[in-house]
Amino acid sequence: MRLMLQPELIKSLKKYSGKTFITDLSAGIIVGIVALPLAIAFAIASGVGPERGIFTAVIAGFIISAFGGSKVQIGGPTGAFVVIVFGIIQKYGYSGLMTATIIAGILLILLGVFRLGGLVKFIPYTIITGFTAGIAVTIFTTQIGDFLGLTTGKMPGNFAGKIVVYGKALGTINWYAFAVAAVSLVLIFLWPKINKRIPGSLVVIIAATVATFIIGHFTGFKVDTIGSRYGAIPSMFPSPVLPSLCIDTLTELFPSAVSIAVLAAIESLMSAVVADGMIGAKHDSDMELIAQGIANIASPIFGGIPATGAIARTATNIKNGGRSPVAGMIHALTLLLVLLFFGRFVAYIPMAALAAVLVSVSWNMAGFPAIRGLLKGQKSDITVLAVTFALTVFIDLTVAIEVGLLFSAYFFIKKMIDVSEVRECRSSITGGLYSVNNHEQDAGKRQDTDFPHPLPSGVLIYEIEGPLFFGTVRKFELAVEQAGVDYYALVLEMQHTIYLDAGGLQALLQLKQACDRRHVTIILSGIHTQPYMLLEKTGTADRLDRKNIFDNIGGALERAEKIAASR
Repeated sequence: MRLMLQPELIKSLKKYSGKTFITDLSAGIIVGIVALPLAIAFAIASGVGPERGIFTAVIAGFIISAFGGSKVQIGGPTGAFVVIVFGIIQKYGYSGLMTATIIAGILLILLGVFRLGGLVKFIPYTIITGFTAGIAVTIFTTQIGDFLGLTTGKMPGNFAGKIVVYGKALGTINWYAFAVAAVSLVLIFLWPKINKRIPGSLVVIIAATVATFIIGHFTGFKVDTIGSRYGAIPSMFPSPVLPSLCIDTLTELFPSAVSIAVLAAIESLMSAVVADGMIGAKHDSDMELIAQGIANIASPIFGGIPATGAIARTATNIKNGGRSPVAGMIHALTLLLVLLFFGRFVAYIPMAALAAVLVSVSWNMAGFPAIRGLLKGQKSDITVLAVTFALTVFIDLTVAIEVGLLFSAYFFIKKMIDVSEVRECRSSITGGLYSVNNHEQDAGKRQDTDFPHPLPSGVLIYEIEGPLFFGTVRKFELAVEQAGVDYYALVLEMQHTIYLDAGGLQALLQLKQACDRRHVTIILSGIHTQPYMLLEKTGTADRLDRKNIFDNIGGALERAEKIAASR
């Protein structure tokens, strides 16, 4: 383990300059302004007050930049957490969310301290694509009511329940709110053609707020605003509050905490990787996870929600010149100043405009190009994608990840079993390759390049291709059952076997017992490092007799011929 984990901020300040500060200051202010509507929108979509999104962006955003392992990462609330936060709020309230988020923060710190950041890379791409698309659909579903201006009352937490409520409330559609949302959505998608530096979501929020205020004043048309829905936005930061913890609550919320930790790790490290590619740098994934953990412990204590690295805001930071963690810290301070001095104006933002922002976010999150690519691939990938997506939408994100991992593991094991082979070689051998005459193998499948030599009499040779593990053991057992009394030496050619596990090891030992009863000697040939090290550690090398383990076929055949000749 590395003795010292150092935040990127410390490294950056060693070569910091006034010119860098100017660009960081400009980028930080711009990103802070851009982050304001997104922080509010994600908080509302998560089922909490809009101010909690701002608290999160300030506290978590500052900590992630100050202690993180990336130069340009921007942290805050993101759409990834909407599904799980909404579910926790519905069932346990904000106190339950505080507990789950703090547990998640502790888990993230442990992942970083023990340098387990690389584990996130083992989550299959199909699962990430599936649950991200599922989250996008869920976010879209939560915004239908505000987009159409429906009067729905309290919404259920599940997807099907929301659809039923929306269907019953269609008669309450507010056409003015719908017009605001539709125009806002169109403007968001068209704005990049006008200006790519200033995000369309910010332009829409400002324009919609001004337009609805003026039009409403002269015409009397009304739409729901943040103020009419949630009341005034506080212009001061809340005092820190610790949740009340008990064993039963911790146990019940632990699976949700794991999901928050996994999502935070995935999102932050994906964002950091994207950022690395944009600026030509390399982040410290372990330090980044520690920063994410600290941020997710502090955020709920100060009234916030879960946070992670935000890809869009990080990209905005880079495009506007941010090149050190100072930009991210300025982004957080900018949001704090907005909260303190302009928080009261947030109350005038129309809910329909926020709904348009979140609908555009869900569209971008859905990842249609990635899904189209996967749908052209293997059926196993399509199955994992579909299962993860469906479970995220209809059941629960935690269940979706767990079941997705199980399906992925099953299909991977099945593929390894399918590609593995155990072949008997009956006629001749060439160098390290066999000229095979096998009823299970098509003629001409392998061709010799050297002059073939006949196999010694009384010697049986099997070639194992692929990993020898618990999934392929039965193939191995069936193939070597022919080792009878007519053979005095059984050579296992393992030049294509680079992996051996406990199941494969047990199969070798069982085979040795069977061969001992028939007075047949087992000889291993072409053994690789991993299998040999396992044989050494477990003492199997001595049980097989080291004289019968060779790194090439020549020595193995010479040994087999001597054994056969002595019988």
